[in-house]
Amino acid sequence: SSGINAEYGGYEENVELVVKNARFDEDYNEMVTVKDIEFYSLCEHHLIPFYGKIHIGYIPTGKVLGLSKLARIAEMFTRRLQNQERITKQIALAMVDAIRPSGVGVIVEGTHMCMCMRGVQKSGSVTMTSTMMGTFLDDPRTRDEFLRFCR
Repeated sequence: SSGINAEYGGYEENVELVVKNARFDEDYNEMVTVKDIEFYSLCEHHLIPFYGKIHIGYIPTGKVLGLSKLARIAEMFTRRLQNQERITKQIALAMVDAIRPSGVGVIVEGTHMCMCMRGVQKSGSVTMTSTMMGTFLDDPRTRDEFLRFCR
């Protein structure tokens, strides 16, 4: 049972449960980025693992989120049967729900074992997905800053 929760516990969580009391009033309106958040998930199409790193950035509007909560939000969505594109968007939308930032960016780098083990059998490939919202989408300078932080 504990093994199942470790793999699929994300179904039992939501943004409010994960964030709890980790929203803080703060007069800070510059970019906050947490990068290289490790993740492991299971492809919903092949039931084969994929894994990699997640980078999350946001610009607060009066509220910041405890830094570990960014990793917890990512974990909540990766601990489900998933696809990488959906994880990327779900994390961005959860950040918007949690603290209403002026912008959010999420980049996911994934290695998919279905690409390595089945079909084309191409190991070493990395799939990149991104979701940009608010100022990260509308302002090229903000987007460029985030992309530089994620290198």
